[in-house]
Amino acid sequence: MANSNSSLFLFVSLLLFQVLHFSSSQSFIGVNYGQVADNLPPPAATAKLLQSTSIQKLRLYGADPAIIKALANTGVGIVIGASSGDIPALASDPNAATQWINSNVLPFYPASKIILITVGNEVMISNDQNLISQLLPAMTNMQNALNAASLGGKIKVSTVHAMSVLAQSDPPSSGSFIRQDTMRGILQFLKDHGSPFTINPYPFFAYQSDPRPETLAFCLFQPNAGRVDSGTGIKYMNMFDAQVDAVHSALNAMGFKDVEIVVAETGWPYRGDPNEVGPSVENAKAYNGNLIAHLRSMAGTPLMPGKSVDTYIFALYDEDLKPGPAFERSFGLFKPDLSAAYDVGISKSSQTPSAPVTPSTPKTPTTPSPKPTAAGWCVPKAGISDAQLQASLDYACSQGIDCSPIQPGGACFEPNTVASHAAFAMNLYYQTSAKNPWNCDFSKTATLTSQNPSYNGCVYPSGGT
Repeated sequence: MANSNSSLFLFVSLLLFQVLHFSSSQSFIGVNYGQVADNLPPPAATAKLLQSTSIQKLRLYGADPAIIKALANTGVGIVIGASSGDIPALASDPNAATQWINSNVLPFYPASKIILITVGNEVMISNDQNLISQLLPAMTNMQNALNAASLGGKIKVSTVHAMSVLAQSDPPSSGSFIRQDTMRGILQFLKDHGSPFTINPYPFFAYQSDPRPETLAFCLFQPNAGRVDSGTGIKYMNMFDAQVDAVHSALNAMGFKDVEIVVAETGWPYRGDPNEVGPSVENAKAYNGNLIAHLRSMAGTPLMPGKSVDTYIFALYDEDLKPGPAFERSFGLFKPDLSAAYDVGISKSSQTPSAPVTPSTPKTPTTPSPKPTAAGWCVPKAGISDAQLQASLDYACSQGIDCSPIQPGGACFEPNTVASHAAFAMNLYYQTSAKNPWNCDFSKTATLTSQNPSYNGCVYPSGGT
């Protein structure tokens, strides 16, 4: 009886550890809260909504006191922003920065967990040389005001950049900044104060400029042939990693490789005008769902493996008053009535990592999810070309699974064929995912089987092992 109790205690302890570890690992998932709308739910309803999800951080473009106050004692990290229009006053008058902190931080902190203040938005790509030259002084005065309030180090100061702040980004290893003299001062500030470099990568726009099917798969984290960085030989399997690593390379080139990167915005619209390439519920669900799964895998990027950058998805709600094409008003994860626009696996009612979404995934969020298969193996279908299998192999091994058994000397290296290696990797990916049917889809190149494909010393794991 004592042995049975000990086993039960160990099992419960391990289960509790896994739940707590998974819950704590969500801290890198944030969301943007744009307010260019006239139909947003009350702040208290938004706070309650966030608490029902694994979203741990919220970015505001301003410092709306009602929202900041509603998030008090929720544990949600809050990013607030001083607008680009505030920069001249903040730069020229330290008292303006002090007043800004007195009005927008001190009444709420620490009950409201303000973690970052962004000064300006995409200032470095503007044509306003005056504003660009005032950016660093404004950031410095904001930091000094925080220091004077004994909040230095507790709340960071940064500024948000568009991807076009890079003079070059392809291949990722060639990443370099525009306006390097000005940028050097900003980067030194970030390094000195332990503040992050915040960037807005959007694979959606990359696809719009190159609307080929292979580009879409690359942008949506779906199986694809990958793209090799000619400078390093690294094969990239998705656009997000390539864009983030381009920023890392640019930081490294200027001697600031240790400055943390935070993705301040990224997302995919679910609706657009008829002539717009890319917006759809299927694509939005695939991008955001697969992005979250990628972050949760902790695979990191090729140049920054083993960790996930803090990433703020755009956006929490649609902004119905935004000007421009229809897609600009269609980025919301949730509707004003608080229902999900589509499911990306962030509800706390399902505390398992999101399964990567392929085009065959059910499109309707209200469709009950198929129950995971208890046993069985995922293998390639007959008649699939080596090129397709290689794409599936590369994709599976890029998702954080252990592909060492199919490396030279590994138990499953022989036979040394694409088909054999792909079969092992695709099955391992399926077994380590949520094991829904679409996890064994691989762009319709794979199928489930009840016949064990293990051979000799090469063991294919299954749901029953």
